[in-house]
Amino acid sequence: MPFVPRDMAKVSTDLPRGPLPRPSRGGLANIWFSLGFRYWAWQLLILAVVLLGAGWLIGNAQQALGRLGVATGFGFLAERAGFDIGETPIPYSASDSFLRAYAVGLLNTLQVSAVSIVLATLIGAVVGLGRVASNALIRWLASAYIELFRNTPQLLQLIFWYALVTRLPAPKEAVSLGGMAFVSNRGLVFPWPVDAHVLAWAMAAFLGACAVAFVLMAWARARHRRTGRSAAPVRQASIALMLIAPLGVWLLSGAPAGFSVPRLQGFNFRGGMTISPEFLAMLLALSLYIAAFIAEIVRSGIRSVGKGQIEAARAIGLTSWQRYSRIVLPQALRVMIPPAASQYVSLIKNSSLGVAIGYPELFNVNNSIITLSGRTVEAIGIMMAVYLSISLAVAGMMNLYNRHVRITER
Repeated sequence: MPFVPRDMAKVSTDLPRGPLPRPSRGGLANIWFSLGFRYWAWQLLILAVVLLGAGWLIGNAQQALGRLGVATGFGFLAERAGFDIGETPIPYSASDSFLRAYAVGLLNTLQVSAVSIVLATLIGAVVGLGRVASNALIRWLASAYIELFRNTPQLLQLIFWYALVTRLPAPKEAVSLGGMAFVSNRGLVFPWPVDAHVLAWAMAAFLGACAVAFVLMAWARARHRRTGRSAAPVRQASIALMLIAPLGVWLLSGAPAGFSVPRLQGFNFRGGMTISPEFLAMLLALSLYIAAFIAEIVRSGIRSVGKGQIEAARAIGLTSWQRYSRIVLPQALRVMIPPAASQYVSLIKNSSLGVAIGYPELFNVNNSIITLSGRTVEAIGIMMAVYLSISLAVAGMMNLYNRHVRITER
């Protein structure tokens, strides 16, 4: 037993047990010494300083421009635009306001970006699966595609596709796709429903049903983990909802079944839906370029799954489809989603390259507005805010999905 001096032992026994009492302070002092309060106080103070600094800079800039006789502010948005736009998803004329011109450019950007994201995802998934295929020829072709499109500038690819589309045969010698769709130097034309409004409402109903089904499946999985009750009935009801909702909208709208089929009349096609050469070139350039990056993301996600799991699945007799759908892809998605979200955001920002071929996306329309209004700073600020909002929205949605599919650690 070690030697302990008598005085030290006495002191040790006289020490109070439990935590030492804190010195008493007043109410305001207790709030100030709270870590949470000080954290938010410093954050708000820094934010206030940044906002005050930005306001001071903007105020000085407005005063300087005012002394030079240059008008400032966003009142110009209500003025007459005075220019036409080639592709208008909503009704627009030169007598409309600058604000409506911005809306047309924004819708054109969202339109080409949304279709390109879907097409890039499909192509990237196919090429990525080809990169891990057992056939050497398929692997070589997939690798050649990735190296070709990843290592050439996207602007060069955009100009190449636009030059290729505009040098296609005239409508009289258009390339026929099954006798229903045609490709020419005027773009791509294909059959389209006569009542397009019903199709739009049916698509809106389908998307709404998908959102409801997503919430229901999340609740069913949480209940399954908590109580063990099967989620199969909720899954079946969700699938039925996604089918019934658009069908119900179509039936309530009178079940229009007519299609407008393109027919050559004179020097061009009449009827159907026409995709302009600019939109077609943008679609090809954006989707094929981003698909090369998504293919590598798919390949790395699949490779991240341990070979032992795949061998175990093969040992218990699972087919190739079952191995990928039940074991590989659910785990690979957790690896693929974050980099894929970055590629989607990059695709949306790269849609501004449409100015090089005359596609009326947001950047192109913004240039016309700057020329006619003279509000350079305000117009550029609006464009930056719009691109930032779209990118943050896409990243936020992908992050929500990523949190939904990630593995919860204990």
